[in-house]
Amino acid sequence: MINWNVILSIAKTHLLTKIKQTSTAALGVTFGIGAYITLVCFMTGLNGMLDDLILNQTPHIHVYNEIEPSKKQPVALYDEFENSFNIVHSIKPKLSQKKIHNALPIIKYLEENQLVRGALPQVKTQIFYMAGSIELGGNLIGINPIDEAKLFNIQDYIVAGSATALHNTNNGILLGIGIAKKMSLNVGDRVQVSPTNGGVFPLKIVGFYQSGIADLDAIQSFTNIKTVQRILGQAQNYITDINIKLYDIEQAVPLSKKIEKQFHVKAIDIKTANAQFETGTTIRNLITYSVSITLLIVAGFGIYNILNMLIYEKMNDIAILKATGFSGKDVQLIFMAQAMIIGLVGGVLGLLIGFGLANLIGTIPFQTEALPTVETYPINMNPWFFIIGFSFAMLSTFLAGYLPSKRAKKIDPVRIIRGQ
Repeated sequence: MINWNVILSIAKTHLLTKIKQTSTAALGVTFGIGAYITLVCFMTGLNGMLDDLILNQTPHIHVYNEIEPSKKQPVALYDEFENSFNIVHSIKPKLSQKKIHNALPIIKYLEENQLVRGALPQVKTQIFYMAGSIELGGNLIGINPIDEAKLFNIQDYIVAGSATALHNTNNGILLGIGIAKKMSLNVGDRVQVSPTNGGVFPLKIVGFYQSGIADLDAIQSFTNIKTVQRILGQAQNYITDINIKLYDIEQAVPLSKKIEKQFHVKAIDIKTANAQFETGTTIRNLITYSVSITLLIVAGFGIYNILNMLIYEKMNDIAILKATGFSGKDVQLIFMAQAMIIGLVGGVLGLLIGFGLANLIGTIPFQTEALPTVETYPINMNPWFFIIGFSFAMLSTFLAGYLPSKRAKKIDPVRIIRGQ
């Protein structure tokens, strides 16, 4: 029967008599795990921030009418050309309306779908911003501000004013920050907009919008749906786009295809719309986890080398233990216990250091015009990172201790004593 009290007592004595080597081994684990926690929390936090910058503003499914050439050209209408080989040059797109036919019933139908978290209407139009002699081309998007804030986090990109202020002002406009700078406009000022079909409409600036994409902020602004419909002279059922948010983003592809077939509209899922960005995210995550795993493996080899040397230096102790009646298995357990104690102490200290450094990074100011709402470096304190780090610390020290201790188990005490 194994006497764990004796084995742990001997393991403790070995560790304390070689406190320098013990500390070195524990510090190897500590800094390995600490560096892993710090790096993975910081890098995944940055990746998450970059993902949110794009994906928070992107609907899971975007429904609209696509301008496309006619699939059946006029020449095909003549029977005498039916069996002929026709070549048609300079095909023009067919005249199609921008609004979605029966948009309001479609939205109601989508919101009853269990997969759909919300379906929001939008009205998009091209306009000119006018202030004095200045005229700038741009886009005006009519939205339901409160719903947009709930589903698409528009509030995170409002640097002045609020979604509520836009909702409460019938002739209000949330102006792109780039346009405001070019035209020297402030909150409370009025800007005149003119749609492509003519007319001039004064709108009151209730806030500034900054997406972090400079080209977008230089042309895009938001107002209430009713305001855009009034500017365009259209009825309340005039809807050009429907943005859909799902509970599960993985359902975007099959649902978008179903919507296209069912309602004869264009439905673009988020994966198709952001294919290049998603590839970049995958590569960044791959680099992050590759470097993190490399840190853990390097720490594991360091522990193995230290424990291996520790066993060679304890040859006399091994011989004495076996000579006094300890079995090879007992000797192995003693050195395994040493390795696990080093892993436990080093792992706990590594988690504390990693947690402290990650929190410290999270307090460092991070200011950029592209991300106005981000004040400090983003940190992702996912509990799984700490569980993985501590588990790897214990696993690596177990393997690092098992291989040398297995060798110690087979040592012949007679040969060692004779050699002395």
